[in-house]
Amino acid sequence: MFNKRIKIKELLTQEPNGQEVIVMGWVRTFRNNQFIALNDGSTNNNLQVVVELGKFDDELLRRITTSASLKVTGIIEPSLGKGQKMDLKAATIEILGDSDAEKYPLQPKKHSLEFLREKAHLRFRTNTFGSVFRVRHALAFAVHKFFNDKGFLYMHTPIITASDAEGAGEMFKVTTLPVDGSATRDDAGKIDFKEDFFGRATNLTVSGQLEGELGATAFGDIYTFGPTFRAENSNTARHLAEFWMIEPEMAFYDLEDNANLAEEFIQYLIKYVIENNKEDLEFLAQRLAEEEKQLPQDKRSEMGLIEKLEFVLANSFERLTYTEAIDILKNSNQNKKKKFQYEVTGWGMDLQSEHERYLVEKHFKKPVILTNYPAAIKSFYMRLDDNCEPGKQTVSAMDILAPGIGEIVGGSQREERLDKLEARMKEMNIPSEEMWWYLDTRRFGTVPHAGFGLGFERMVQFVTGMTNIRDVIAFPRTPGSAEF
Repeated sequence: MFNKRIKIKELLTQEPNGQEVIVMGWVRTFRNNQFIALNDGSTNNNLQVVVELGKFDDELLRRITTSASLKVTGIIEPSLGKGQKMDLKAATIEILGDSDAEKYPLQPKKHSLEFLREKAHLRFRTNTFGSVFRVRHALAFAVHKFFNDKGFLYMHTPIITASDAEGAGEMFKVTTLPVDGSATRDDAGKIDFKEDFFGRATNLTVSGQLEGELGATAFGDIYTFGPTFRAENSNTARHLAEFWMIEPEMAFYDLEDNANLAEEFIQYLIKYVIENNKEDLEFLAQRLAEEEKQLPQDKRSEMGLIEKLEFVLANSFERLTYTEAIDILKNSNQNKKKKFQYEVTGWGMDLQSEHERYLVEKHFKKPVILTNYPAAIKSFYMRLDDNCEPGKQTVSAMDILAPGIGEIVGGSQREERLDKLEARMKEMNIPSEEMWWYLDTRRFGTVPHAGFGLGFERMVQFVTGMTNIRDVIAFPRTPGSAEF
């Protein structure tokens, strides 16, 4: 059998006692025609393969170049070198794939993250991205474990949909109609989508929430975890056109239940990675500390990466209303000295990322759950709060704000009262006749229910300390960029 290999991560946990093993991996470096640093992606740590002088043909040795792939059989021995406990003394070396050292783009030196984005098909082979994507995998696994252990049902909601869950209109259209202007038009001059594949206008989903609500009103607790799309022309370190969302929906939940679950969920994910990816986190923490040495003192994090994650685990999130947050921001020295790019004008304004980060990083110095936002700046499906001040109608919404990135979770108690929901849809020009299926959940056994969405890439960013969201997804989709 060809694949009787042992993975390097597993091998490095053993004690060297002369055992014979087969390893396979890619060459990181080859020094003095004697020492191969071999890596198979299971860990950042390399296995040192010792090549006995005179044992192998010169032609074979010339082919052992950076990123060539090898199959090595040999004996594990205690290492005489510093920083490693074992070496593999090579008995046989088979080259599985050659690599032209002159043309290989990732030479054994430090490369900038910007350069590596241009080589996204190869950047997984670096230590930084090895750690990032092993942590991403662990987080994805932990998402499913958390909800499965709580009895949630995993739903696959559609990627192609006719609804705009957010009402934002920033969607990618899906069509089989010709795009050269020859598509049939109706009497008003608009494209006649009756001729299209689905017989109507469709787009890539911005959220699985509305369909998730249908599941929650049958199964009680469900979650979705899949790709979502926004045709938003944002070239920032926080935005992607294609990203993954985790969206639980729970029947018989109110806003407080929703916030409690979201806080428990975030802490669970962090705890899982700390327990299962310690080596990768330590590497990323060191990388972040080195990166921050280049920044002015006031731009550096007050805590190291692992210290920050442990702090989030050890402390309850601060909870306050939007109204209380506006008062804090308005009275802050930052606002009085006009140091915010966007002035805090007062109640009713939409908070910017800098305002959210001020609350989290400067004022409370821990994650914050903001609730009860003005209805005018929130979506149609959020439950209108009772007993509001005149002119200050709020909804039972919540956002969780995290240090370094701002909003990481957005959620709400959903409006379960049919008359209130229909009035809100009319007010926001959302055609109720097209949403008949959604309104049916309020006609036939409506219940208080709630849910939230967690942007998976922002969670990965938070846990890994990466400062650009394009570095935590394998192949980032951004304005003007759909490479690979």
